[in-house]
Amino acid sequence: GDVIHRMLTATQYIAPLMANFNPSYSRNSTVQYLDNGTVFVVQWDKVYLQGKEDLGSFTFQAALHSSGRIVFGYKEIPVPVLQISASQHPVKAGLSDAFMVLNPSPDVPESRRRTIYEYHRVELDTSRITSLSAVEFTPLPTCLQHQSCETCVSSELTFNCSWCHVLQRYL
Repeated sequence: GDVIHRMLTATQYIAPLMANFNPSYSRNSTVQYLDNGTVFVVQWDKVYLQGKEDLGSFTFQAALHSSGRIVFGYKEIPVPVLQISASQHPVKAGLSDAFMVLNPSPDVPESRRRTIYEYHRVELDTSRITSLSAVEFTPLPTCLQHQSCETCVSSELTFNCSWCHVLQRYL
């Protein structure tokens, strides 16, 4: 979005491994991406932790598939993730989403107060992140998959969604 806010970046992420990495430490360190229309892949290759370069380099990736499937792949994890210090930067692995609402501030009528609502988070057990491991997230079926009233109404989903004839979409 057009709003960069520290709390949003703390609550909106797709992170195979978030830590205080320093990609500029080595000429061999890269962060690369590929998008072929059905999968978007980001790879952190031979990146080092800031101030802890002696621990070795990390290589891992995130693949976001157009089907909604997300795969985190870990090629080189030289130390247990639980041993990575979070004093300079949070250490996280997983998914999180949130949204921000701008409300009028009662104190200053011309200003707006930002409120962030985190509505979902999936945290990985970082003790299970090791070299040559992977994690796959598979989306559950939702109302979003329905393209007509018939498929929505006859769905066996347990949600209370319904088709709106006026808007021609589910609610």
